[in-house]
Amino acid sequence: MSRTQSQQQIRRHPQGEHPDDTGAFAWLRALGPRGRRAFGGAFGGYALDSYDFFTLPLSMVAIAAYFSLDKGQTGLLTTVTLVVSAIGGALAGILADRIGRVRALMITVITYALFTVLCGFAPNYETLLVFRALQGLGFGGEWAVGAILVAEYASARHRGRTLGGVQSAWAAGWALAVIVYTLVFQFVDADTAWRVMFWTGALPALLVVYVRRNVEDAPHAAEVRRTSAERGSFTAVFKPPLLRTTLFAVLLSTGVQGGYYTLATWVPTFLKTERGLTVVGTGGYLTFLISGAFIGYLTGGYLTDRLGRKKNIALFAFLSALSVLAYTNIPSGANTLLLVLGFPLGFCMSAIFSGFGSFLAELYPTAVRGTGQGFTYNTGRAVGAVFPTLVGFLAESWGVGGALVFGAIGYGLAVLALLGLPETRGKELS
Repeated sequence: MSRTQSQQQIRRHPQGEHPDDTGAFAWLRALGPRGRRAFGGAFGGYALDSYDFFTLPLSMVAIAAYFSLDKGQTGLLTTVTLVVSAIGGALAGILADRIGRVRALMITVITYALFTVLCGFAPNYETLLVFRALQGLGFGGEWAVGAILVAEYASARHRGRTLGGVQSAWAAGWALAVIVYTLVFQFVDADTAWRVMFWTGALPALLVVYVRRNVEDAPHAAEVRRTSAERGSFTAVFKPPLLRTTLFAVLLSTGVQGGYYTLATWVPTFLKTERGLTVVGTGGYLTFLISGAFIGYLTGGYLTDRLGRKKNIALFAFLSALSVLAYTNIPSGANTLLLVLGFPLGFCMSAIFSGFGSFLAELYPTAVRGTGQGFTYNTGRAVGAVFPTLVGFLAESWGVGGALVFGAIGYGLAVLALLGLPETRGKELS
């Protein structure tokens, strides 16, 4: 094929889409070989990002006992991770626009893996707090960079499903963390087990080898990076016409993530302290929650392409709020019902995220896509991080179950934010 013919083919199907893309896995075929390798790198990075994040919530009871922490101090460990992730996400987004998606992805993975391991060596609470905060630098950047990398290969028709597939990696990493947690805390004394959990956070370093050898930026994004004078401009996302988009995208991200991280942080503690479940019992209940989450990510990805980005988020914001209220108000002793309701809770609070990768990518032009998506997603995560700490302090008087209801407020904020954002379903990336 001549160079001219190749260029014509790229213009005709700029994201690798084939004319006969139909069927359940059309979204995967439409990525093309390079796009599928990018998907693998982003999926692996996000799964291990999730794994490293959940080493803390799963170990929180043991850490609190070891350092004699109250619930407010314990919640602060999650909050600093999420607050610093805003800085990490913004920096990673700028790097993605300036040095490329793949290079930025490798930097974020190495960063969160390194500081997760160092958490296992912390001699006191203050050191653990610092290491966990620094872990947030890599944690904040990985999703935004990986999502953009894949979005720029995905076709407009299938972008929601494709990014929903990437998002489902979070449930895969969460499940792996629960399996390792169950094994480690069964066979290792709790005072050492939480350290072992953090040390296993070295796993993501192996992914960097794969990404370095097999993954590259989408051709259009690489070309824009070489030619655009505005690439990675932080101020550009705060000027018209992007200013309104940036403000409402931050509010949307704050609401959804405030609700999500409240549950992700405190449900394991809720199951242990207020439901009296053992380590194995907690793992079993979380299995239902995580199974619902995995299916929710995939279903939400499908619906965001069928219903549109805004309708999908609004639908699952409402259902997530109802699920939180139902889950935390189950009568004492009705643990079978608690087990069953874990599935719809996980389903709803995860399906809402499936549209995020495609929606935020479509809101920004290529030159500042990393900057805009990295900033809005992670600033929302940082502000939403206040929710887990508030729950920690409220739990002293309300109980963990009662305080968890506070997370439902976040989903209301998300619906309000949608009023200021455009629908982007079917939009070609510019």
